[in-house]
Amino acid sequence: MIDATRLELRHLRYFREVVDELHFGRAAARLAVAQPTLSVQIRQLEQTVGARLFDRHTRHVRLTDAGRVLDDAARRILREVDVAVDATRQAQAGHVGVLRVGFGPTLMLSTLAHVVRAYRQKHPGVRVDLREQTTGHQMEALVRGDLDVGFVRGAEADPRLHAELFAREPLVVALPRDHRLAAATRVPLASLAGDPWVLFPRTVAPLLHARVMELCEQAGFRPNVVQDSREVYTTVGLVGAGVGVTIIPDTVRRMGWDGAVYKPIPRASVQVALVRQSGTVKPVVEAFLAVARTAKRSGSDPLRNS
Repeated sequence: MIDATRLELRHLRYFREVVDELHFGRAAARLAVAQPTLSVQIRQLEQTVGARLFDRHTRHVRLTDAGRVLDDAARRILREVDVAVDATRQAQAGHVGVLRVGFGPTLMLSTLAHVVRAYRQKHPGVRVDLREQTTGHQMEALVRGDLDVGFVRGAEADPRLHAELFAREPLVVALPRDHRLAAATRVPLASLAGDPWVLFPRTVAPLLHARVMELCEQAGFRPNVVQDSREVYTTVGLVGAGVGVTIIPDTVRRMGWDGAVYKPIPRASVQVALVRQSGTVKPVVEAFLAVARTAKRSGSDPLRNS
């Protein structure tokens, strides 16, 4: 029984070179080895497979029938090895694989869309799995390892996760179109102290919720929340229906909802963080982070300038 473990890829590559040249001297020159060294390698290969592979004559070298059989197999094996090595290098470089990206509601209406497009163009071999999720759901998925990267509005500190600032997104007041202040250029938050409010629960986006409450408290009141809403799309719909007023991220107005109007809040914003698991970064994630950081450096505020 032949011990296949003694067969090395080097033997097959040397063998294939001799097959191509049918001359030990020329094959040795192409391999940059001494001819005696090449001859020794071929003899070792013949001993391993238990067959004579070449008929050697004074003026020529010819494949034996056994050599032809091995040649067919060697071509296939070396081709598959080259493919495997290339695939491995592509994976290490972050050019192939699957990337799971989470993003908060309406963030795809911002620079994030440009980041995803640029990444897909640069790394077409990576399948990008995009998932729209609330901040809370993204953080849980990131901890479990079900997401690779998350774009969240306000990321609570967690030693298991690493967060870096991606952008600051302005916050705006959303009013029903028939609200008494709908035509005003600016609406002081204090003027809404007596209004009913629509607001998302703290569990949906803890730091954004805290920021909204902080802005209201700075204006001298605590909002009278008459309706909870877990989805930003529903929140805008409820505002348009006249249920109440709210504070939302600026990108929401790009939805084009006709029932609501939006008013700026001076110097009010929420951080958009790029979050991943702490520790070693997968190549596909590192490649995505590089694209996102480039987008961030291209403008002072990726969300405002998108």
